[in-house]
Amino acid sequence: QVQLVESGGGLVQAGGSLRLSCAASGRTFSTYAMGWFRQAPGKEREFVATINRSGGYTYYVDSVKGRFTISRDNAKNTVYLQMNTLKPEDTAVYYCAAGGLPRATMRAYDYWGQGTQVTVSS
Repeated sequence: QVQLVESGGGLVQAGGSLRLSCAASGRTFSTYAMGWFRQAPGKEREFVATINRSGGYTYYVDSVKGRFTISRDNAKNTVYLQMNTLKPEDTAVYYCAAGGLPRATMRAYDYWGQGTQVTVSS
């Protein structure tokens, strides 16, 4: 069982930056691939980024490539999402998730956080 708690969301102007954190409970964090997803109002939840257990592999949705960076610190049981050059279309609730493999599909993840709101104003 893994419990995930996101933080770091907020209101930012277009072009600004935010860093999201996701803290995991338990001693098995390093055995999970981690992912970030987001859900905008009226839209389905979508994949944003994923990272494998060691941090040596990452993958992003095209719309955030070059702007977002996923990373992890296994000693701190935390995964991060650094978001730069934010756009209004990045506005959403951001969720972190833990699973067996670094995939871009929701069904690959077994545990989910409650989400953190990111709002980008134009």
